[in-house]
Amino acid sequence: MQPRYNGSMLLILTHENADFDAVASQLAAHKLYPEGVPLLSWRVNRNVEQYLTLYWDAFGFVRPTDWRRQRVSRVLLVDTLALPSVRGIRPKKVQVQVIDHHEATGEPQENWSYHTEAVGAVTTLLVEMLQSAGLSLSVNEATLMLLGIHEDTGSLLYDTTTLRDMRAAAWLLEHGAQVSVVRRFLDIPLSEQQIRLYERLQDNAEWLRVEGQTIVVSAVEAPEGFEDEISAVAHRFRDALTPDGMILLVRLKYNHVQFVARSSTDRVDVSVIARELGGGGHSRAAAATIMDRPLDAVRRQVIDLLPSASKPTTKVSKIMSYGVQTVSSTASVSSAAKQMQRSGHEGYPVVDATTGKLVGLLTRRIVDRTMGHQLGAVPVSQVMRAGQITVRPSDSVEKLQRLMIGEGWGQVPVVSDDGDDDGPARILGVVTRTDLINLLTSQVQRDDIPEMSELLVNNLSPAV
Repeated sequence: MQPRYNGSMLLILTHENADFDAVASQLAAHKLYPEGVPLLSWRVNRNVEQYLTLYWDAFGFVRPTDWRRQRVSRVLLVDTLALPSVRGIRPKKVQVQVIDHHEATGEPQENWSYHTEAVGAVTTLLVEMLQSAGLSLSVNEATLMLLGIHEDTGSLLYDTTTLRDMRAAAWLLEHGAQVSVVRRFLDIPLSEQQIRLYERLQDNAEWLRVEGQTIVVSAVEAPEGFEDEISAVAHRFRDALTPDGMILLVRLKYNHVQFVARSSTDRVDVSVIARELGGGGHSRAAAATIMDRPLDAVRRQVIDLLPSASKPTTKVSKIMSYGVQTVSSTASVSSAAKQMQRSGHEGYPVVDATTGKLVGLLTRRIVDRTMGHQLGAVPVSQVMRAGQITVRPSDSVEKLQRLMIGEGWGQVPVVSDDGDDDGPARILGVVTRTDLINLLTSQVQRDDIPEMSELLVNNLSPAV
């Protein structure tokens, strides 16, 4: 659906501290509505400013310093739900159309209409409109729009990325978008000011555990004279520490605090906190500006809000299989192979024949390799993966994943929470890499999964 207007002056606006997605969306909107004026924000991110300095003549943007007050009757807002202050705009008189990938909250405002959809980048929505309108792009236009999609989707790697983002990116490549330019302007080094801010944030980082999620909160005063954007620092900070959630609070001049938050999991929704602070965004990235409040007061409020933004982590007990067969360390490999053939299991915990204590793991791969060398008579203890790698039902699946990756165990025994550390652990069950993968891919729609029992009944004989 494309917004339609009747009347005179149309301004195409976005948020302050505009990133590539915001500016690219303004460009795409201007292609759709050439009568509109794409008015840049007072502040754009440093990499955007560097790009526009080189390619300014390729586009029709207008800087705020060149804007002359005119009566504006229509506004097209992209990548934001907040109407910025611009000379000539009377908020109650202007007709506003929003195109955004952030969900609108609260009651719709009078004379406002909304086109919001959950995609990785708002540029994607406008590229789809360009396709529907049959419009073509120059190489520079396609490149700027590809920058917008890549920046807001983490080069199509963020969990918020959709198939529509990928298709839009492919269409832009068909129009000559230059990947080398995208790479150059998305990966620029931090400025000296940003490096000083990064170091302060690192020194003041607090690691919190909320509902099983690891969240970093850092609240600092900005270095003297700091006028750069914080988003680039936030990206580097998150990549270096890899928490589930990250919240940065930076007190800038004029006594206001900038809130910048990122999340790497669906179990931490940073937009919940941003909205409480008067800002916005989506579950994985959000921002807010808090005026005339002490930094520590904002920090305390953010920490109090963390439980409302965090979902409890999934426990091992949810995905484990209760009841598990074990194999004795003195049993022969050939007997273990027969046991595997009967049960169809891919591995067994190995327990000491005398104490019953867990001593290792025997996998089908080890058994097959041993039998292939005609060594079926050797005891399991000589070929097993020795160790006591276990989890408890109350452990998080994140801990399980770290163990599997770090230790290379595809099946991990689950022992009781109330076990006696001095005696043998009581094995309750097992959790496998398949259990973990099934959980991680559980976002797949249930309708897309075949009903296996029905397929079996329809395709196999009753005896089978």
